[in-house]
Amino acid sequence: MKVLVATAETQGARANDYHWATEGELVRVGEVCRKDRDDPDGGCGCGRGFGGLNSHRATTTARVAEVPLTRPEYVEAIRSSLQAQGWDPCACCSTDEADDLAEYVAGWPVGTIVERRLDLLHVRALPGELPAA
Repeated sequence: MKVLVATAETQGARANDYHWATEGELVRVGEVCRKDRDDPDGGCGCGRGFGGLNSHRATTTARVAEVPLTRPEYVEAIRSSLQAQGWDPCACCSTDEADDLAEYVAGWPVGTIVERRLDLLHVRALPGELPAA
């Protein structure tokens, strides 16, 4: 299944980039707080970050990856992460979020690096545009 995972690739393209998530972990697009709701470069940083499902830490860059997960496993990963963080882990919300994220990345090739700007995801780099490691 194609999903988003945390990556440090392209970090530094924006002066306010950050990467505290675990490299390669599944990420989600979380809620935006009052400070950032009108400006992804606001005082918090949540309006430009992806939240790591395991580490519960954030990053401003994510990579499209093919991960050996079924849709029900992906839904459960989101649900259990929300529960571990103290959110109401309603199954319908986790299902909707999993479906939305999978639909969002479906058209991008594996290896695409994306950034978040509030409710929108933008391509930072396509696989052929990345510098050789």
